[in-house]
Amino acid sequence: MTFRRPPEAAPVHGSPPIPRRLRLALATALLAAGAFSAPAMAESSARVVASIKPVHSLVSAVMAGTGAPYLVMQGAGSPHSFNIRPSDAAVLQEAEVIFLIGEGMETSLAGAVDSISGQARVVELSEVPGLIRRPFREGGAFEGHDHGHGHGHEQEEHEEEEHGDGEHGEEEHEEEEHGHQGHEGDDHGDEKDDSFDMHLWLDPRNAGAMARAIAVALSAADPGRAEVYSANAEALQGRLDDLSARISMDLAPVRDRPFIVFHDAYQHFEERFGLAAVGSAVVSAERSPGIRRIRDLREKLRELSVTCVVSEPGAELRVVNVIVEGTAARIGIVDPLGATIDSGPELYFRLLSDMAAAFGDCLAPEVTAGGE
Repeated sequence: MTFRRPPEAAPVHGSPPIPRRLRLALATALLAAGAFSAPAMAESSARVVASIKPVHSLVSAVMAGTGAPYLVMQGAGSPHSFNIRPSDAAVLQEAEVIFLIGEGMETSLAGAVDSISGQARVVELSEVPGLIRRPFREGGAFEGHDHGHGHGHEQEEHEEEEHGDGEHGEEEHEEEEHGHQGHEGDDHGDEKDDSFDMHLWLDPRNAGAMARAIAVALSAADPGRAEVYSANAEALQGRLDDLSARISMDLAPVRDRPFIVFHDAYQHFEERFGLAAVGSAVVSAERSPGIRRIRDLREKLRELSVTCVVSEPGAELRVVNVIVEGTAARIGIVDPLGATIDSGPELYFRLLSDMAAAFGDCLAPEVTAGGE
């Protein structure tokens, strides 16, 4: 993992080591209760910055008992087109550590960070070791992905109207648990690579890798609390393992039931838990599909007996309603950012639990008066 513009090392505050068993017990208790000391929060809230709610949640969990990070994107808007506020700019200028997924996700914020973040350590979590990276799904029933997040694609919009599907063949990727393999633990060095699906946090295994990297970055900036950050990350990993096991059990009855997504944002969640998306409606959440695209998707619903079309908060439901009109498919609302969930260390767990419940409800077989 690399840092951009690292500051001078923070002073080391001497303290006797805490026994490992006691550190783990304390960290687990703090994470479960969401406990933070008010003086520490006041001291550090403007020094550590997180971009979006899922990142903020993971950073908050690793910082439990020492303070709380500042959350930049607090609303339901797109991370790609977020407009930074003067108050955010002031915090970024004074920050010691800034966590974000990467330029391919928080496009405008990443540019602002480069311009005004002073001497902060900027940690792009899409580049940390141990991640499972998955290429964009393109071709077939998946719309060719907008790698530039909506900028400079007038020709692509024209082709969407004329041809519908993207031009690239769909690649198959195997991962040991469900027959799909991502690019696990890729080391990009100093070379930027945002050509993969950036919704990385939706796989709890990736969240664990991010938590470890967060602990390393915080320890480098604040060596005196390194043991606390490490213990918190270890306790968080245990909770992530439990969460993953529970969601796997909850979603087992609806595995492999075909569904269509409005915006292809859930691949990491699908692959981890064995769900079976068979197509997407749009390139990005900010763009509407063309007539040809809608017609192709309606045909896909009929061919595969699709039971669910997954949309998300803020999406244009009129388009989704047109896609499902006259079919038996349900509409499910799945929020990959936790826009309506209170921020904090528990948000990540609530986010994935809510996603699992929404997928389970939308994909469940119809039950008639006489049974299934």
